[in-house]
Amino acid sequence: MAVVMLMSVILIAMLCVAAYTLAVYALPFMLGLTAAQFAYHTGSGLIGAGLVGLVAAGAAFGILALLFDSLRSPILRLVVALIFAAPAAVAGYALVHGVTKESVPSEIWRQIFCIIGGGFVGISALLRLAAPSAGGAAPVR
Repeated sequence: MAVVMLMSVILIAMLCVAAYTLAVYALPFMLGLTAAQFAYHTGSGLIGAGLVGLVAAGAAFGILALLFDSLRSPILRLVVALIFAAPAAVAGYALVHGVTKESVPSEIWRQIFCIIGGGFVGISALLRLAAPSAGGAAPVR
């Protein structure tokens, strides 16, 4: 039992690192998946739905990245970063729920772990997105 719990904690940590790394792409992926599902259910077929999903995900990422890079106001940049980080928090919650579903017998503790995991992934994604880039260009004088 202890080995399963230890493996669960290690797996959760590894998946949170993966979620942290992929947090920027959570929102475009979700939008692309939703667009692909809509296209498929309206009769576009599998290939057409895939193309619609790819275009929608690319457009969403491009528009939000352009907004994030072009906005000068720190408050507006934080809002765009929150828009990017919210789906990452949801994905972190779902990730922890999936991993702990069989290993944590108490529903209350499972929800606590899920909320903590989702919070960590969301906050780390927000901090990663809101931080100034290290390799950015020097300000123009």
